[in-house]
Amino acid sequence: MADGDGIRVRRGVVVPESELRWRFSRASGPGGQGVNTTDSRVELSFDLAGSPSVPEGLRTRALERLAHRLVGGVLTVVASEHRSQLRNREAARERLAGLLAEATAAGPPPRRPTRPTAGSRRRRLDAKTRRGAIKRLRGRPDE
Repeated sequence: MADGDGIRVRRGVVVPESELRWRFSRASGPGGQGVNTTDSRVELSFDLAGSPSVPEGLRTRALERLAHRLVGGVLTVVASEHRSQLRNREAARERLAGLLAEATAAGPPPRRPTRPTAGSRRRRLDAKTRRGAIKRLRGRPDE
């Protein structure tokens, strides 16, 4: 999903490296003595709303689907699960590519309404008749 010169979202759509913004900070968690000195936590930001590399139709679809994750049209992904910055960079790139690929994917085909078959209608009515008979038998006997 990730290329050397950018992030491949789908066929024909590649986000160039120049549109990505990286930030590094110290990660919490295991790491021994190096945890206090190494900036291994990675934040990868991508301005989805202002990106010229994402076609207009796909951008609109992605903005709509990722609205809950965007801050000012910018999508940010954080990776800090690995101890090395390099592996966290790779994880962030893959996560961003996956999010964008999922958000730009085509939706399901529209549902075509169908009608119940004659057999399913008959089975439903038979079941209702049987259930009614069971309930009728629970009552007091008529004299």
